[in-house]
Amino acid sequence: MQIPEKYKFIVQLGKALHTYGVPSYKSQIYLNEIAEKKGIRGSFMDTPTWINYVFYEEDEHTYNYVECVLPGELNLGALSRIVEITNSVLSNKISFVQAKRRIERIESAPLGYGKLTELFAFMISAGAFSIILDTSWASALTASLIGAIIYGITLFAKKSDYIRSTLESLVAFTATLITGLLAAQFGQINISMTILASIIVFIPGLSITTALEEITSRSLVSGTAKLFDALVSLFKQFFGVVLGLAILPMFIDLKPNIVVNDVPQWVDYFAIVLLALSLMPVFKVQPKDLLFCVIAGFMSFYTTTLLDFTGILVSIFIGTFVAVSASKLFSKITKSPELVFLVPGIIMLVPGSKAFIGLSSVFLNEGNTHSNMGEQILYIFMGIIGGLIFSGSFIDRRKSLRNSLKISK
Repeated sequence: MQIPEKYKFIVQLGKALHTYGVPSYKSQIYLNEIAEKKGIRGSFMDTPTWINYVFYEEDEHTYNYVECVLPGELNLGALSRIVEITNSVLSNKISFVQAKRRIERIESAPLGYGKLTELFAFMISAGAFSIILDTSWASALTASLIGAIIYGITLFAKKSDYIRSTLESLVAFTATLITGLLAAQFGQINISMTILASIIVFIPGLSITTALEEITSRSLVSGTAKLFDALVSLFKQFFGVVLGLAILPMFIDLKPNIVVNDVPQWVDYFAIVLLALSLMPVFKVQPKDLLFCVIAGFMSFYTTTLLDFTGILVSIFIGTFVAVSASKLFSKITKSPELVFLVPGIIMLVPGSKAFIGLSSVFLNEGNTHSNMGEQILYIFMGIIGGLIFSGSFIDRRKSLRNSLKISK
């Protein structure tokens, strides 16, 4: 059945918001706001794998649009451009037909940085995160080299359904094998930290946090589904690590190295900037927003570092509050959606990496070193969600969406 012309833009917009990783409850409220302003009565449901839109006609008849969709992936550059188009529609600068054509152009020519830039992004993010973990120069160099190999695997995954289906486990398995073999030859390589740093791009900490955000906002179906999806992704990576650690003893005497941190403390300041900068191609941030995204990540991370004496819960809570405040300020300056700047701020705080360290350390017999890791993970989650709540993110679901996605006027 043909979609009525007056509903086509809303359907296409909803699918675009879903595709580019907007939380479900924000997509639903945003669509309701647009429909209301255009005099269209409707109800919109967005879940990780299907969308269901109901439009109410004047004669009390309804039009239903239901479609199965793949889970969305975060693309902040495309999201920013989609919201710009939508706000032009809301201000009557362009028609539904013109907006639909512009969205189609975005979908057919997605924002990208090029393979060489993405390669360096994988390498720099791995090396920078290794430095932040207080390892060693040898660990950082190893993580960077493995990061390049991991990027090569992701390119193959685009051409092979089999590699795509095993990607999370495969990259973790590959990183574990290479790290273990090199650690047997070079004593200054921290095995668990190097494995983590080399696959940091795949750690679903942000996905877990987004899922909890949706559950907190009472979007229970979508939030629960996304939470389990993120946990399954994390366990796929654990499996790859465990498989690698089980195979390595067949060839080498595998044992944790005693690593001395030979990286000067001041290098950490550059590492966090490089990490924030290298994640921008991963999230496909528009060049005009790049500097402010890096600043947002720097501010949130060093807020928690400076307030470390207050404890992990309080420092993460205040760090999240700073990230939300910075995103609001930068949104007004750049006229881009707040979500574009909030994600780089929050991702510096997410606890997925700590969960990974804790479990992998168990299999390396380092359990005593990270005995309270579970408690720290819980406190980080609590701090992030608490910061989002007290910063006003959930005070009004309609107002929350307007503030987080709307382009400042």
